[in-house]
Amino acid sequence: MIKKIYTWGIIILLLFFAVFIYWKYFFTYSEGNRAGLLQKFSKRGQVFKTWEGEMILSSVRSSQNVALASEKFMFSVTDRAAAEKLSHLEGSYVTVHYSEKNGKLFWRGDTEYFVDSVTVVK
Repeated sequence: MIKKIYTWGIIILLLFFAVFIYWKYFFTYSEGNRAGLLQKFSKRGQVFKTWEGEMILSSVRSSQNVALASEKFMFSVTDRAAAEKLSHLEGSYVTVHYSEKNGKLFWRGDTEYFVDSVTVVK
């Protein structure tokens, strides 16, 4: 009887742990698009190299291609095709599609925002 209770207790704990890991690191909390000036895009890391980007999201654009009244949007890229495209678009206005996770894993990127596609804004 005690052995059966321990077995069920361990199964329930493992199931709870698996659901928590999925919710924290793989469940998509939100997704959408962000448009702005791609300021920085690089591959970095000590052991696990990840693609990291930085966009300036501006609410006002000046005539000299400078963002005013802006905030930064930091993101990670796991898709190789999107990374290749972004690496050639620094200094351009782009729209990215992202998904936001509840947590981050160090081998996937430095942020909770993961970009999977990009289009150039004309």
